[in-house]
Amino acid sequence: MKPLPMISEPDAPTESDAPVKDAVLEPPPDATTVNFDVRGMTCASCARRVENALRSAPGVANAGVNLATERATVHLEHDASPDHLVDAVAAAGYELVPRGDHGMHGSGGHEHEEATPHAVRDAGRRALIAALLTMPVVVLGMAHEILHVPEWVQLVLITPVQFWAAWPFLRMAAKQARHLAANMDTLIALGTLSAYSYSLYALFAGGHVYFETAGVIVTFLLLGRYLELRSRSRASAAIKGLLELAAVDAIVIRDGVETRVPVEEIVVGDVMRIRPGDKVPTDAVIEEGSSAFDEAMMTGEPVPAEKGLGDEIFGATINTTGSVLARATRVGSETALSQIIALVEEAQTRKAPIERMADRISAIFVPIVIVIAIATLAGWIATGHSVEQGVIAAVAVLIIACPCAMGLATPAAVMVGSGRGAQLGILIRGGDVLERTHGVDVVVLDKTGTLTKGEMGVVAVLPEADAGLTSDELLRLAASAESPSEHPIARAIVRAAGEKGLSMSPALSFASQTGAGVDATVDGRFLSIGSPARMRSLGVVPSPETHSKITQFQENGHTLIGIAEGARPLGVIAVADEVKATAKEAVATLRSLGLDVVLVTGDNAAAAAAVAERTGIERVLAEVAPDGKVAEVKRLQAEGHRVAVVGDGINDAPALAQADLGIAIGTGAGVALEAADLTLVGGDPLLAPRAIALARRTLRIIKQNLFWAFFYNTVMIPAAMLGLLDPMIAAGAMAFSSVSVVLNALRLRR
Repeated sequence: MKPLPMISEPDAPTESDAPVKDAVLEPPPDATTVNFDVRGMTCASCARRVENALRSAPGVANAGVNLATERATVHLEHDASPDHLVDAVAAAGYELVPRGDHGMHGSGGHEHEEATPHAVRDAGRRALIAALLTMPVVVLGMAHEILHVPEWVQLVLITPVQFWAAWPFLRMAAKQARHLAANMDTLIALGTLSAYSYSLYALFAGGHVYFETAGVIVTFLLLGRYLELRSRSRASAAIKGLLELAAVDAIVIRDGVETRVPVEEIVVGDVMRIRPGDKVPTDAVIEEGSSAFDEAMMTGEPVPAEKGLGDEIFGATINTTGSVLARATRVGSETALSQIIALVEEAQTRKAPIERMADRISAIFVPIVIVIAIATLAGWIATGHSVEQGVIAAVAVLIIACPCAMGLATPAAVMVGSGRGAQLGILIRGGDVLERTHGVDVVVLDKTGTLTKGEMGVVAVLPEADAGLTSDELLRLAASAESPSEHPIARAIVRAAGEKGLSMSPALSFASQTGAGVDATVDGRFLSIGSPARMRSLGVVPSPETHSKITQFQENGHTLIGIAEGARPLGVIAVADEVKATAKEAVATLRSLGLDVVLVTGDNAAAAAAVAERTGIERVLAEVAPDGKVAEVKRLQAEGHRVAVVGDGINDAPALAQADLGIAIGTGAGVALEAADLTLVGGDPLLAPRAIALARRTLRIIKQNLFWAFFYNTVMIPAAMLGLLDPMIAAGAMAFSSVSVVLNALRLRR
């Protein structure tokens, strides 16, 4: 597998009537990406203010802010410095904290992980104390005529709730006011302070007090924030889990001595001893030994992968059987695991068009709600009702309208969906990608490396009837003769013999016939091996039965290798690029999702037809050049189709970029990964329908969340204005709406 790319997706060439890819976070080619934690955000309008502050700063090409993860990704233009960004965000009333790399070196990224449990504990402590102080006030308010406890007791109990427990809301509201801005905290501060201040006035003027209203509102909101923070912490568990996979130390050979060192001290070129059961410290290439490595955390593949001399292994995977020596090739933020984490984290800051619509509404929502609350108060007084009734209705409007659920609807679902995808070996580039999966109705599949393994394998061994050899004996002779050769077909024959446990003999007087075959003496027999054309040139004539089978295999796109002793035919071996075990199931699953499947390949028609038949694909285009693949995608788009392309090679990159949804097989070329919207970390084609299904389900959750958030505000605000909604009930409903959005998103983890 090539190292996974950082985010830098080229703009897709599109037909005028083809859906255009969203470019919400597309940086210039030479942009530098910097990641930050953002502190002080409480709602969608906060995230939008931080985003606008970053985008308006000098040298910033683009920026994205995610409320659910409390993180910002900034693309800086060439040679621009990020130093001034902290001040720009501070001027907007928030705190920007640079993040270290989240590679397997150092503790970068862990500061934020520690901050979240602290925030959860703080919210829980404030909610508990608020509840303990508010409960007696509620009892006193309800039973005032019976208990005859002075009302100043309620004032004493509720004042710490209003000014200590609710301090996070008041502090952020004050910050916003200093910058002539408003957010969710502004609504909460105005609502609770209105109830508290009116009650304080009524206490001395002789009217009815509503201290319990302020206390219950604060308690419900703090409980809601506590539950929301807990849920968001669970939602980001996938990223935390990936970070925790990394090895802590490694055995490094320096000056001939094996020394255990922290992973942070490994440098490119270090030779490491990796024993059975050890985590691989960093990306490396095996230099001695062989073993099976559990790569499930990266590829989703449960069966350990066999690796030997020259094979690449990845940091955080687990060595299961043999001891190996491996040379470090990538460290820190360059490792595959680090790039997966970077890809997932940046995906969480890329917004779908549906989310940007919610952001725009949230940005103007708070000022509108304040105007509605003032109008509600004025309306009640103007229609002959008391100031007391007007204040209660206005407070209910302020509290019920908090746009938390609206702001969390999309980022919470994207965070959980992309995290779940990473666990399955599916990397989603962002919310904009999720939205594009919705209309996809045609999937164009590449053949080599996508449906097939991309390497030759032995399909059949056909000994001549009068040669006196079994198929295993013929395979052993051929493999022995081919063993010195590096040709892919020779390697396939040798590998097949090894898999059967056949013991090979030395190949004497070995000679390679370029482009035709080999000659060698094995067990005293002088063997000639090669293509049918070479066999004919040597005067080798197969029997009619064998010739019939040769024709059949050739029609199915297989390559035939003849084995002869002098002019005497011994048999034929058929080799082909093997179809992956799950390819047929992948095609069937794509169809079950309501998608049409097309095979488009540069290979010859016979090979393409054979793969199509084995995988159940009915529509095939063969011998297609890279520009021909793009043309086919454009043609399908011109017919009104939304097209997904699945590929792995350099020749697939243009089609991946042109497609409405590009899906790259992660074992393929880096340029193909760069051009894709979804990356399947392993080579399993079954991940393609799983990725589309996951993306569709995530989008469905987003739409559910947004519907209920908009519906909730649309219905509840008029009810509050008409006095049909008590402020305490409004506080509970508002807190529940935020928590329910996150809990709904968490269903994606299953």
